[in-house]
Amino acid sequence: MVPRAVYSGRYPAAIGFPSVDDMIQVDQLTKSYGGKTVVDNVTFRVEPGSVTGFLGPNGAGKTTTMRMLLGLERPDSGRALIGGKPYAEHRAPIREVGVLLDARAAHPNRSARNHLRIIARTHGISNRRVDEVIGLAGLDSVANKRAGSFSLGMGQRLGIAVALLGDPRALILDEPVNGLDPEGVSWIRTLTRSLAAEGRAVLISSHLMAEMAQTADRVIVLGRGAILADETMSDVVSGAGRVRTRTTSAVELAALLRRDGAEVLQLDASTLEITGLTAEAIAETARTGGILLIELATVQVSLEDAFFELTHGSVEFRQTTTTSEDPR
Repeated sequence: MVPRAVYSGRYPAAIGFPSVDDMIQVDQLTKSYGGKTVVDNVTFRVEPGSVTGFLGPNGAGKTTTMRMLLGLERPDSGRALIGGKPYAEHRAPIREVGVLLDARAAHPNRSARNHLRIIARTHGISNRRVDEVIGLAGLDSVANKRAGSFSLGMGQRLGIAVALLGDPRALILDEPVNGLDPEGVSWIRTLTRSLAAEGRAVLISSHLMAEMAQTADRVIVLGRGAILADETMSDVVSGAGRVRTRTTSAVELAALLRRDGAEVLQLDASTLEITGLTAEAIAETARTGGILLIELATVQVSLEDAFFELTHGSVEFRQTTTTSEDPR
């Protein structure tokens, strides 16, 4: 079962939080390694009260950006702020931002409870709070077991418990549902949305598009180190929408639409699939061109479809195929 404390309103409302418009700020952040730019002039905000999905193919620069946010990498230029300050300048950083970058970072011979108590002691956090986050993360039955014996999913829950320990104003979570079963995935979704509803800024990196579509309010898409999109979830999906039309003058209409900047795929003698123009704009082009439309419909797309469309030119690592004649 999902821990009941998730729904209990345990966290205080954001009434006492500082009046900071952008809890997480990235301004013109750039980082290169060996002459290769991996983060290229990246700027974005993660607003309090929302869940922001941080998406991109492998090698896009997401992890490097998050590491610069947390002071683990030094940018070549630009700045990364949490609550108006660099991470390292906060006197009690885990009270400002809860972080999950590597859930397996716990000492394998320490129990989950002792791992949390040691971290809590560095910030003057009580053992009572440790017990609270153990309950929130669903770790009660394994709290006294060695972290090294945990499954991947239980290790993720311990990492989430660490992130929640300081009752932080912001969260940065890298692949938080990795290794979790369906109940755990649902728990993360409910937890992050409830924390955002209390006024916290939540940034989640994930490769699970279907889950992000149910969790995030806003999406930042990175490709080859640069921002490809920074929009609401609905705008990202609608922007990747396709329109399908049927007409007896498909070739003529396709030429007019391409002139207007659309991408047009002719599916058969009478059917076109168009991207880059709205259905209204297509209808107007057809009207002014004297072309009769038999059918005009918007094709619904998923976040995964939108993601692939945005990143198709930004994937560094592609699968290659070999023939049966060369099994190597």
